[in-house]
Amino acid sequence: MPSQADLQWKGYAIHDTKHWDKFKVIDFEPKQSGDYDVDIKIEYCGVCGTDVHTITGGWGAPILPLITGHEMVGHVVKVGPKVKSLKVGDRAGGDIAHGGYATAVRAHERFVFPLPKEMPLEEMAPMMCAGLTVYSPLVRNGAGPGKKIGVIGIGGLGHFAIQFARALGAEQVVAFSHSKNKAKDARELGATDVVFTDNKDFASAWKGKLDLIICTADVSHGMPLSEYMSTLGVHGRLIMVAIPDDKLPGIYSSDMVSNGALLGGSHIGSKKEALEMLDLAAKKGVKSWIEVLPMKEAGKAVKNVKNNTVRYRHVLK
Repeated sequence: MPSQADLQWKGYAIHDTKHWDKFKVIDFEPKQSGDYDVDIKIEYCGVCGTDVHTITGGWGAPILPLITGHEMVGHVVKVGPKVKSLKVGDRAGGDIAHGGYATAVRAHERFVFPLPKEMPLEEMAPMMCAGLTVYSPLVRNGAGPGKKIGVIGIGGLGHFAIQFARALGAEQVVAFSHSKNKAKDARELGATDVVFTDNKDFASAWKGKLDLIICTADVSHGMPLSEYMSTLGVHGRLIMVAIPDDKLPGIYSSDMVSNGALLGGSHIGSKKEALEMLDLAAKKGVKSWIEVLPMKEAGKAVKNVKNNTVRYRHVLK
């Protein structure tokens, strides 16, 4: 079991957004330890699209050097005197802004989650962000028995959205994708139907049939947003969870007025939802489809994420 005495503060950092896949090991000083802080020795960290948007400067210029990564899991090696929910030796994870491509992290208790023993650490790492990012809007927007849910995109976020929609009891889960080679995966993940969006008339058969759509596709150019809105029933909702660098395509108000549909967004989720998500995943067998790489290959991992060649989530060890 790792101990506080073994802890080192080192991480893989980028120094230039033009060379966003070139990581170098640096020493860093964590923030001053507070009464509610938890120190975690990081054992795995998921690689998220957010990491790529950040290190490339797609969301604005980051402060450099930057140790990115926020889907971190490991064991607790130190807790502040007022920490109540965790103790030394516990398995824990967190969704913290940055710092996961490292040996350790120090974070406030409110951002650290105890992890169930039934699941491997490496499988839970991507759930710290990708899983919670789709679980939260599903539960907040009524996914459950009798509901018909659409998921746009079968990737790091989408493969969780399909599984959690079914785990929550959805009657029908429709996967929208332009990649015909992902149809088998979508059905294995739990999709009842797969719709290919390269067909210009793809939405006509689904007009007015869905209660909720979760959009996980990290693209904006060419997105058939009006067509997706048409598949919603009265007061149906399309919730954006992907955050592409560019603006979404334009949409006419009539695309929402005719069925009273709503277009909205969601960003990660609460600690309460994270704990509920992990419990549901353990009980219902929700799995992270991952490819594990040593942390020294972080550059390879972020390139694969940017090029959309990983199925469906990289985890660094």
